[in-house]
Amino acid sequence: MTPVSARWLALGVFTLYTALNYLDRQTLAALTPQLRAEFRLSNEDIGWLHSAFYAVYAVCAPFAGWWIDRAGLTAGAAFTIVLWSLASVATGWVESFQGLVFCRLLLGAAEAGGIPAFGKAAAMYLPPSERALGLGVNQLGLSAGSMLAPLLAGWIAATYGWRAAFVAVGVAGLFWVPLWRVAQRNATPLGLAGRTGGASLAMLRDGRFWALIAANVLVMTVYSLWTNWTTVFLVQRYGLSQWDANQSYAWIPPLCAAGGGIFGGWVSMRAIRAGVPVVAARGRVILLGAIAVLLTIAVPYMPGPVAATAMVSVSFFCTVAVSANLYALPQDLFGPERTAFAVSGITCGYGLMLVLYSPWVGRLVDQYGFVPVCQVSAFLPLLGWVVLRLTMLRGAEGAA
Repeated sequence: MTPVSARWLALGVFTLYTALNYLDRQTLAALTPQLRAEFRLSNEDIGWLHSAFYAVYAVCAPFAGWWIDRAGLTAGAAFTIVLWSLASVATGWVESFQGLVFCRLLLGAAEAGGIPAFGKAAAMYLPPSERALGLGVNQLGLSAGSMLAPLLAGWIAATYGWRAAFVAVGVAGLFWVPLWRVAQRNATPLGLAGRTGGASLAMLRDGRFWALIAANVLVMTVYSLWTNWTTVFLVQRYGLSQWDANQSYAWIPPLCAAGGGIFGGWVSMRAIRAGVPVVAARGRVILLGAIAVLLTIAVPYMPGPVAATAMVSVSFFCTVAVSANLYALPQDLFGPERTAFAVSGITCGYGLMLVLYSPWVGRLVDQYGFVPVCQVSAFLPLLGWVVLRLTMLRGAEGAA
């Protein structure tokens, strides 16, 4: 095996890591109608359940990123996946809404290290021109997890009950650690490996760090809309059953999202190799993708579930093309030795956004449906590009 192949194989195993992360996370979204019926919950209650997850996710993310930088990639990733797998298994045993909340809190704390760990892996094993493509490939993992939630977890829930679904997806994560140990032996990092000095507090005084957090908060509203609410949208808007929504439609947008991540990474890679400065190349993809995301406005006006799913897929595709480049920027700006902490700042902002955004979506859907949610969310990624333009892209474009 060549060194390049070994490095990409290591990234592939980490893509599986993020697939398991999102499978555990999105099982709740796929089984929401069933859980609502059993525990007699409203959409706003479900929104607060998402909020509980993302509140602790946000609070724990900076500590998780700092610890992964200090302890090393392998120790950090192994600990987080074992903990979130146990949290998923525990969800299958709860008997009350309060039990659901507790398990989501534990899951959120563990999964806070997931994206920072992959960001560190990409910074260690890929050169700058390939990092957005690597993050696009990672979206395959996120999308695979999001697809498997309605397909696999939905099938298990329909066959054996929703409790069995949570237990099964949790157990699957425990097999990742030995797989990574094998892949790691053959891959030589390009950046810093193992334990580092951790993140410098000077990063907290860098305006670019805070601009990345703000921009990501705005971009990822659309991402979270389709990861958390697609099944509910299809059930409520078109009168589908949970089974029909999951098996026929809800798995398709995550597949298209994976294509968006790879496409966005490929476009910026081509631009960088053609001589465009790295940050400028990222900015161009972010702008074009944010403009295309405005099509989100049309989603609730589609006449049927097929057309609606197609439009959701376009919105998701464009959002993830933007996201792949935005998540590559911390690696470009702060280096592999501080990447986990830098990415954890973005992850923290994303979680804090969802603490407020998820209940807001649930409340608006209960009262008015999905029209106002899609109208407002569609413009936020473009506002995120404006934040980047004002703080770091202007100089980069001038250098181009």
